[in-house]
Amino acid sequence: MPRRLQPFRVAIDTGGTFTDCVWIEGTRLRMLKVFSTPSDPSQAIVEALRKIDHQGELVILHGTTVGTNTLLERKGARTALVTTAGFEDAIEIGRQARPKLYDFFFDRIEPLVPADLRFGIAERTASDGEILTSPTPAGLKSLASQVAAKQPESIAISLLFSFANPRNELAIAEALKPLGVPLSISHQILPEFREYERTSTVVINAYLQPVMQRYLEKLESRIVRFSLSGEVIPTTRLWVAQRFSAAKSSPKSTQALAPEVPRCTRIFVMQSSGGITALAAAAREPVRTVLSGPAGGVVGAAASARRSRFSRIIAFDMGGTSTDVSLVEGAISSASHAEVAGLPVGVPMLDIHTVGAGGGSLARFDAGGVLRVGPESAGADPGPICYGRGTQPTVTDANLLLGRLQPTRFLGGDFTLDLDRTRRITREWLKRQGSPLNLERFAAGVVRVVDATMEKAIRVVSIERGRDPRDFALVAFGGAGGLHACALAEALSIPHVIVPALPGALSALGILVSDVVKDYSRTVLWRVSGKVPHAQLEREFSALQKQAAEDFRSEAWQGRVRYNRSVDIRYRGQGYELNLPFTRKLLADFQQEHQRRYGYAHPTRQVELVTLRLRASVKSAPLIASTADVGKMAHVEQMNHVGTAALGRPGRAKLGSPSTPKAPVFFDGKKLSATIHSRDALKPGKNYSGPAIVTEYSATTVIPPSKRFHLDHASNLIVTIR
Repeated sequence: MPRRLQPFRVAIDTGGTFTDCVWIEGTRLRMLKVFSTPSDPSQAIVEALRKIDHQGELVILHGTTVGTNTLLERKGARTALVTTAGFEDAIEIGRQARPKLYDFFFDRIEPLVPADLRFGIAERTASDGEILTSPTPAGLKSLASQVAAKQPESIAISLLFSFANPRNELAIAEALKPLGVPLSISHQILPEFREYERTSTVVINAYLQPVMQRYLEKLESRIVRFSLSGEVIPTTRLWVAQRFSAAKSSPKSTQALAPEVPRCTRIFVMQSSGGITALAAAAREPVRTVLSGPAGGVVGAAASARRSRFSRIIAFDMGGTSTDVSLVEGAISSASHAEVAGLPVGVPMLDIHTVGAGGGSLARFDAGGVLRVGPESAGADPGPICYGRGTQPTVTDANLLLGRLQPTRFLGGDFTLDLDRTRRITREWLKRQGSPLNLERFAAGVVRVVDATMEKAIRVVSIERGRDPRDFALVAFGGAGGLHACALAEALSIPHVIVPALPGALSALGILVSDVVKDYSRTVLWRVSGKVPHAQLEREFSALQKQAAEDFRSEAWQGRVRYNRSVDIRYRGQGYELNLPFTRKLLADFQQEHQRRYGYAHPTRQVELVTLRLRASVKSAPLIASTADVGKMAHVEQMNHVGTAALGRPGRAKLGSPSTPKAPVFFDGKKLSATIHSRDALKPGKNYSGPAIVTEYSATTVIPPSKRFHLDHASNLIVTIR
């Protein structure tokens, strides 16, 4: 009997400049980069698949920035909000927390739903779930008529205390169902208290839903046709409209985006929580995908570090526009509340702190003549000066001027950075600014300023949360991470820097090894004095587990479902909670964690169990490839219809002679002769010393003087700082 082929799994992470693909071929981990197509990201994905030779069932694991970009650019759907009468302006009033306490002229973040699209209805549910006032038939009819007159593309429904009893929300959803637009219902998406955060989350979901559905429809259609014919045929509307019904989604009411999808092709989407989910689930709740890309990076960093026997790490992802940092202590932790584009989001996300500092961050002098870097970025267009089109200095240009980037070794030699243009334009720019700095001092200042910004970000996730960075290793990835990691580690006394294999595609690698994850929650608000009500908690968690099991079964997931229980807990009278694993010694764990986090505890004070959380997961297939044998398919090919990024423009850089094994590099204002190593040529286990520059296809790593480094058994570059 012939052996059945295992599904061919490929992870695809879409970025602003490149679309990264990672997969396993035999025992080799392979990588491919193609230029992204921002106007239609699915086009680059299919183009990449055409270059990957595979047989049998195809499983695509996709990290997308569609949700993030839609929020940042404010290009979502025309959304209506239905809420309890009198609370229509809650999303505009917010928490009255000023980002800058003494700035009377700061710009407020405008709500996604304007005032004329907010509708109140006479209803009321008490905090204990008792229905005090039900919406009348006449009121529901009038509401449907008013909403229909505004012609929204999507509707968010969020009523006061609906998490305690959803009956009124269900009645409103049933009345609005004939309008034929997607409905986002708060008790289904976020059954938790705090009406502002819950409403904001549901509004974001409604705002993104039509956009994400259209994108996933087009992606699925292209991939299906590619799988059937091997050719890309113009897309047609295969997607069958999927709406929220008044009832909770079920196997009968929830259909896949395209029932015509053959069994040989399956598509899954990365969530902000660090796990993958089915395509239909991502289309139904796109709010769970807004940090899809960065989440893959954290998962990839943790997986790579484990292969080198490091369990406590700080993930440091420096890209072109921003830097994402996250602390991992053994297991990856998630936060139940975060902000994206200045808007609160209440669904679980990996605890990632982002700052506006990246390779494309622009340098400038403020009104007082002080050098500033970021958060503004040159982006992919025009990009840094050295890419051939930019006219204002960036962090990438500063690294090039200091010798830290080698012009002819960028992207493995496929693209040459224009050093002469960078020197000329930066010198002219400094003259216009009236700055007396020479090029080297200016570039060194830019690097110091951006390092200070990123150092502060690392302090936020470590020192400010009671963690000592000296107990962790810094995992540096992204295109620019290796350029700055050693300086940051030295400033924070971090003992080791790890630069993983495939640092420029680590987010895609993280997606490849991610588990299937679903998160559930329920607010209970129970007061506890001395004894935890274990029986009641067991009943509530069992109900959540039953719901999770049904959802996994409806999506036909295979494998054992693992459940992780946790509780949001606080002292009575506090406004925010600590999330702790649910164990028999929950109260003792809370006292200990509160002491560690805030420096004090009140063992005799009454506590409140606020929200119960359940994470259900199915383990992904193990990564059996040897990263020591990384494939050499890491080659950018510029296709006629893909060259939309700044890197793809012809005539943008001046070619030079190949770099020599030694090159002058500035370290702390001193010009030193640094050895130039190709990462492919490093011998595993052999010790090397700085100053050195390690170049590879997707990144460059700077090793300061006196620091030692080696390539370990997992092909990770380990730099010893102290």
